[in-house]
Amino acid sequence: MPVKKITEGFLLPSYQFLKIEFGVLFLNTLKWLLLASLLGSLIGSASAFFLESLNWVTQWRESHLWIIYFLPIAGLLIGLTYYYYGKDVVKGNNLLIEELQRPKQVIPLVMAPLIYVATVVTHLFGGSAGREGTAVQIGGALADQFTKLFKFKPRDRKIILICGISAGFASVFGTPLAGAVFGLEVFVVGSLVYSAILPAFITAVMAHYVCLAWGVGHTHYSIGTVPALNTLNILFALAGGIVFGWVARSFSALNHSLSNLFSKIKYPPFRPLIGGIILVAIICLMGTTKYIGLGIPTISASFTERQAYYVFAIKLMLTALTLSAGFKGGEVTPLFFIGASLGSFLSLFIPLPLGLLAGMGFVAVFAGAANTPLACILMGIELFGAESGIYIALACVTAYLFSGHTGIYSAQRIGSPKHLLLKRR
Repeated sequence: MPVKKITEGFLLPSYQFLKIEFGVLFLNTLKWLLLASLLGSLIGSASAFFLESLNWVTQWRESHLWIIYFLPIAGLLIGLTYYYYGKDVVKGNNLLIEELQRPKQVIPLVMAPLIYVATVVTHLFGGSAGREGTAVQIGGALADQFTKLFKFKPRDRKIILICGISAGFASVFGTPLAGAVFGLEVFVVGSLVYSAILPAFITAVMAHYVCLAWGVGHTHYSIGTVPALNTLNILFALAGGIVFGWVARSFSALNHSLSNLFSKIKYPPFRPLIGGIILVAIICLMGTTKYIGLGIPTISASFTERQAYYVFAIKLMLTALTLSAGFKGGEVTPLFFIGASLGSFLSLFIPLPLGLLAGMGFVAVFAGAANTPLACILMGIELFGAESGIYIALACVTAYLFSGHTGIYSAQRIGSPKHLLLKRR
């Protein structure tokens, strides 16, 4: 700290400078406290409504399975809606990441209702998708309207966008710490935006508790026994992390490959139509709805029952097909399904408790696919307890390293390579 500071030609004693600095920091903190509280309340309420909508359509679909046959028509309607009314927001999460990296224009508010309706329709008719993408896009779109309202400068706009992303993630999963760090970590691989750390945490916490205040709860998981940490168990955790990382990499690669394949269909609305036909055919051949929608029952079962080797692979393929064809939702909950069922299966070979391996896979596959290891470590601790923290951390970090520089968000920029031996791609 300098003893004196020159301000407008005058030398200020250190105590006067400290008073000015404290005043600036106090006012700035107060500003973001108010903005974050308002934004968190708004996004938390939106997430509560969204989660209740998903619960309702999921229950209705499972009671009226005939509706799955209309998935191709639903896909066509989603495609037409985005083609004629949502071209500016069709990139979804990648648009938010691009705006954080290279600001161009305020996110159109239409992103929020479009992604909400499209996701609900996707789940109602039996697509295999998640909810994180929707919550994050709703949060980002609502947050960016503050940019116009308060005429934010670019630096403040970046913070408000991060707040929106953090709040959406935190409220939809019930993990405020993970949500805050996810917003800080997601748009540049290997980097955090510390200038937004306080607003992101305030918004995430507020959104989480507002969502709970509406009476909307979240699924609870228990990993059961956590063994004592020793050299052998550390090696087992690292081995599991390597497998989780390679599966995350496979999901990202398949998603991008199928997206490129569907892009050859020149008229975009036909992509989800054709994808829907393929999905209905596969669902009919399987004779089960286990792999469509969020798949929460299978995720929960993975913590107590060993899953078959093909369970995670089927969910991986169906989710990649659903999203690459143009249906809406998110990747994260399906990644939870993939990771938890894979971890459950790996208990056949890795001598760690089944529940612990399911929990490690739950967050580690997501860590590798989204390139957000810190957020996933915090998520694991929030969901499963601090006792499993070291195992969760080992799995997440290892999966992150072994997933390469690919990921589910193509707009992510590499701020710091994961390893010097890995080439940037």
